[in-house]
Amino acid sequence: MREKGNDLRGSSQSYDIVIIGGGPAGLAAAVSARESGIESILILERDKELGGILNQCIHNGFGLHTFQEELTGPEYADRFIQKVNDLKIEYRLNTMVMDISPDRRVTAMNRTDGMFVIRAGAVILAMGCRERARGALNIPGYRPAGIFSAGTAQRLVNREGYMPGREVVILGSGDIGLIMARRMTLEGAKVKAVAELMPYSGGLKRNIVQCLDDYGIPLKLSHTVVDIRGKERVEGVTLAQVDENGRPVPGTEEYYPCDTLLLSVGLIPENELSRGMGVGINPVTSGPVVNESLETNIPGVFACGNVLHVHDLVDYVSKEAAAAGRNAAAYVQSLSGESSFVRGTDSGITLEAESGVRYTVPSVIRPAYMEDSLTVRFRVGGVYRNCYVSVYFDGERVIHRMRPVMAPGEMEEIVLKKEQLLQYPSLKTVRFTVEEV
Repeated sequence: MREKGNDLRGSSQSYDIVIIGGGPAGLAAAVSARESGIESILILERDKELGGILNQCIHNGFGLHTFQEELTGPEYADRFIQKVNDLKIEYRLNTMVMDISPDRRVTAMNRTDGMFVIRAGAVILAMGCRERARGALNIPGYRPAGIFSAGTAQRLVNREGYMPGREVVILGSGDIGLIMARRMTLEGAKVKAVAELMPYSGGLKRNIVQCLDDYGIPLKLSHTVVDIRGKERVEGVTLAQVDENGRPVPGTEEYYPCDTLLLSVGLIPENELSRGMGVGINPVTSGPVVNESLETNIPGVFACGNVLHVHDLVDYVSKEAAAAGRNAAAYVQSLSGESSFVRGTDSGITLEAESGVRYTVPSVIRPAYMEDSLTVRFRVGGVYRNCYVSVYFDGERVIHRMRPVMAPGEMEEIVLKKEQLLQYPSLKTVRFTVEEV
């Protein structure tokens, strides 16, 4: 794959849009911005190839919404990489972004160009997310070999051809953990159990069925690891049931001999760069606070994908990133009078998450600047059955939608219509709540 672009050494260059990250979000945003009329686009990617995490996700299930067919992760990424190449969008690989200033000066470095600065008309943050490490879990025991995050194990098996172990316990039932339970089984390992601290799984229902149930792997809800045995290498782990406060219940301990412990205990949006430039962060999502245009509190800085909030389907990432690309293009065009894009000086309508709804993306909307409809995505904080998602415009309930089942592992969405919002000129808040029957 050929990298495109001029030599950046010794001078500061300018691009209309600079995209931080060449994974699924960055690729979709770049394609969308190019199709919206922006010629000068640069993608900065720290890895040796475009595609991001999709390159190690060799299982199928991707692309059903975007391409109406079932693809593997690398196949899905390749569709967008081909578009980037066909549209002659520039990118730099093996390039680490060190800093972004509030006036959108991007400082980056690589072996070819050394340290360089790029002036950006607009910046799209698409850095993805990282796995939560063992250090955040406070598990007692030594630090032996054989403890891996599920994503690291996935890369080792699928890309490096290395088997982490043969007898496995997995802590956490996020989607990567569920998928790795199946993957390790298919590679000949014995997965003893998947333990989950919460009373519900953190992954998609289809992954529970296809990755655990189909292979007879037990899912132990309301359980956690309370001890790890072994000094040089993991010899076994002890699981225990936890109470409603997450504390281990004495007398419920079970010992599982194993040589490997995989951790699938949550994903954290990569927002060190965002915080460094002064982007406002939502404490629930750990991602930027954005308006209807996916613009942060810093004008001309947009966010999309898992850096904004953790998604369960890459198809949703692509759709969201395409919107970010269109809006960033409109912002750049507004600087030269080619677009009527209005920057975030108007505080707009606040979206509030209450009574079971953990957060919403976006957090603020300005109906006058919306497209005809806006998809608001959110997650709930527990498992709800036969309940309603209700949306209130100030005190008036305007949406009351039945949901047979809602769970934290499945992202929910509600579509708001611009025409409907404009009928409430004095509207201050839109509240999203879960109402049980």
